[in-house]
Amino acid sequence: MAKTASTMLPLGTPAPDFTLPDTVSGQTMTYHDVAGTRATLVMFICNHCPFVKHLLDELARLGRDYAGPDVGMVAISSNDVTGFPQDRPERMRELAERMAFAFPYLYDESQNTARAFGAACTPDFYVFDGDRRLVYRGQLDDSRPGNGIPVSGRDIRAALDALLSGEPVGADQRPSIGCNIKWKGA
Repeated sequence: MAKTASTMLPLGTPAPDFTLPDTVSGQTMTYHDVAGTRATLVMFICNHCPFVKHLLDELARLGRDYAGPDVGMVAISSNDVTGFPQDRPERMRELAERMAFAFPYLYDESQNTARAFGAACTPDFYVFDGDRRLVYRGQLDDSRPGNGIPVSGRDIRAALDALLSGEPVGADQRPSIGCNIKWKGA
């Protein structure tokens, strides 16, 4: 497994806009469509990455635990599907339905959304506040495939819970580690 770390976009960065197709509903969605009133979690994931597979149950749990108007969530796959056909939109839909994701799973075919967010790996996580300002970026938690640490979602949950309670998000933010995004022409 090749390991790539998050680029750690500067805190306070405004949430980039996007318009992408949802692989489950077929609808085109924007940041506004998925945003929560108090927090928005944007996750760059894909189907084939072992780092993402390791976290899938927790991602589905996060969607269920934070469902509602206060917290918006979206997953985006930006991988080039030419070399990674398991990341094609129809396979994304199958995964989202099998995991019962309570959030849209969008396909970034142009890869422009990943570039706008500075996404580097799968998984890569970004939490924005109600004013669309970045307050957290980095890892879900300390768990990695094979390290024996249980998947808890601790870091993302702490950021979301802080926003929901009106508290500042902690400054101790660690990069996510995962497979590099499969860029076209790379």
